Amino acid sequence: MTIAQYQHWIDGKDTDSSNKRFFVDLNPIDDSVYAHAAQGTDRDMTAAVEAAHASFQKYRNSLPKEREAWLLRAADILENKAREFVETLVDEVGSPILKAQREVETSIGILRSAAGATRQLTGKTLPTDVTGRMSMSIRQPLGVIAGISPFNVPLIKNIKHSAMPLATGNTVVLLPSEHAPVTALKVANLFAEAGFPSGAFNVVTGFGTEIGDTLTCHPLVRMVGFTGSSRIGHHISGLCGKHAKRYSLEMGGKNPLVVLEDAELKKAVQGSVIGSFLYQGQICMASSRIYVEKSIHEEFLSNFLAASRNLGMGDLRDPSTMIGPIIHEGQRSRIKKHLHDAISKGATVHCGGNWQGNRCEPTVLTGVDDQMLINHEETFGPVTVVHSVDSADEALRLANASKLGLSASIYTSNLRQAMRFAEKLEAGMVHINGTTIQDEPHIPFGGVGDSGFGRESTDPDLAEFTEWKWITVQHS
Repeated sequence: MTIAQYQHWIDGKDTDSSNKRFFVDLNPIDDSVYAHAAQGTDRDMTAAVEAAHASFQKYRNSLPKEREAWLLRAADILENKAREFVETLVDEVGSPILKAQREVETSIGILRSAAGATRQLTGKTLPTDVTGRMSMSIRQPLGVIAGISPFNVPLIKNIKHSAMPLATGNTVVLLPSEHAPVTALKVANLFAEAGFPSGAFNVVTGFGTEIGDTLTCHPLVRMVGFTGSSRIGHHISGLCGKHAKRYSLEMGGKNPLVVLEDAELKKAVQGSVIGSFLYQGQICMASSRIYVEKSIHEEFLSNFLAASRNLGMGDLRDPSTMIGPIIHEGQRSRIKKHLHDAISKGATVHCGGNWQGNRCEPTVLTGVDDQMLINHEETFGPVTVVHSVDSADEALRLANASKLGLSASIYTSNLRQAMRFAEKLEAGMVHINGTTIQDEPHIPFGGVGDSGFGRESTDPDLAEFTEWKWITVQHS
């Protein structure tokens, strides 16, 4: 079997790494070699940024109708090539097919939403105290935007880190996860086929530890968009602060899901299963802390365990499969470490805790306390913890007892209680009678605290990717 080799995408063409080296991209189902990708160097990254900057000089003057057409064409091409992208997501990052299909659908929506935003870039006429003056403001693109994307939803995040920058007249350099380079390069081909000019979108593959700072700190990069861990996000924010760059961070989550005694139990269980185990828990919005009022705790736990034990772990292309492989050995070790720590300190495993190859069985714990790593660190696997609480107030207090504040859910039939939680929960997104894992192209996506800084969406991005300029005309 021939293993495919992939190069960088710089200035509209495949480009060899300056060191001629490749790294191995593994299929997580069995760690077999999926592809070889160019191992980027500082020199490669500099070349990509310079190509993006050169392209920006012309691209910034492209017409809204042109950018709109390119984005809509990209959406149509992605829709026509949906099966190809689904296959890549299944093999490269171990996505069960339903998750992969949803990722493609969401990405199509992001492109079309961005296309609509090309005509929303407006300025203002301003009042003035100077006689004979016209005062106005306009918004202009920033320049080169850096995108750093993760492995878990690589298509969505590659599109998010590029569609709105391109819609607002900026150019892009993307550094994808070393575990998902092929998906990013397929996005590059997608944009090229859609008609975007050479250099408007560039991809350098490789290791963030080696070339990430070169991208972040390059003087021609005006803004950095990052999706990944809180640790790396804080590192990037420090670099951006030092170099006076804008940045947007979408980082980790330790998301609470609250079930009050008046909740519709069936929906709460269903939401908890999806929230805890979709894409084997490798989602920043995963429901990793479930708080259930004591009066219904046993009934909820019984139903939740019954549903969790029956989740499919078969062929990733079988729609009944929900649990796929954990992406790489380092992440598998993290899950095992969290489980061992919790169990050794007294936590109870009600189901799961075992491994089938590179897959961790859906795992439900109780008896977890603050001395355990899993209580406050993101596990990023199919593991969740169910807590019994005495009251709604206790659930709210514990839900907020985390530095991570990305997504939260509350299941209740009491509208007043639901709105109180929506207001008081310290999270960037709150869902009433719905799971913690939700996204739409146009909503303000992001968290607070160690979960992020800024928001991803059409409206916030119009401001993030442009800068105001004040203009006056003295006419008399």
